Amino acid sequence: MKLNIANPATGQQKTIDIDDERKYRVFYDKKLSQEVPGDAISEEFKGYIFRISGGNDKQGFPMKQGVLVPYRVRLLLSDGHSCYRERRKGERRRKSVRGCIVGPDIAVLSLVIVKKGDDELPGLTDTVLPKRLGPKRATKIRKFFNLSKEDDVRKYVVRREVKSQKKENAKPYLKAPKIQRLVTPLRLQRRRHLRALKLRRLEHQKEQKAEYDALMAKRIADKKEKVAAIKASHKKTA
Repeated sequence: MKLNIANPATGQQKTIDIDDERKYRVFYDKKLSQEVPGDAISEEFKGYIFRISGGNDKQGFPMKQGVLVPYRVRLLLSDGHSCYRERRKGERRRKSVRGCIVGPDIAVLSLVIVKKGDDELPGLTDTVLPKRLGPKRATKIRKFFNLSKEDDVRKYVVRREVKSQKKENAKPYLKAPKIQRLVTPLRLQRRRHLRALKLRRLEHQKEQKAEYDALMAKRIADKKEKVAAIKASHKKTA
């Protein structure tokens, strides 16, 4: 069985091939997102705690969360389900997926380090890889850099250096993401303008309604006068 171990704290990932069944038997009958101590796997993982995040069986079918069986099943999947990508809008398809309980037919098991142990693991805990992409949303940038509302978020965007692949001697340039949900003075001005338009539209509708009500009242009064005049003329003739 292959163990694909990831360390979110450093951004590193490593695959370990274990042939001895006694070492990886500790994962049997465990479900996805359960935590497993690393002492049973090997001495180098002493003190480590791993969380099962996924896996594939020997034929390559992925494990699906919520399918509480240790074998393969065929499920009708639609958009929003894991292990399925919608090709056309509204499409559903019956696909084979592996249950979320680990068994001897699992070929690759994905693990995430939840708690670090005593010893350093080369390729997992020894170096910290820099984050290639930083946060994009304004509130997440503030949280990432511990900023206050007065700080300008645009100064803290994580930029990356890019070099053109088409031109050989091209100068490298910086690339930054477009900040989402950024409240700028222009956006506030636009919001005030839209609110003013809405209020102006409401006032105009109120004026139109008042004019219409006055016109209808005048027409009803004229109609009543006409009816009264006709009745009066009939009485005189009689």
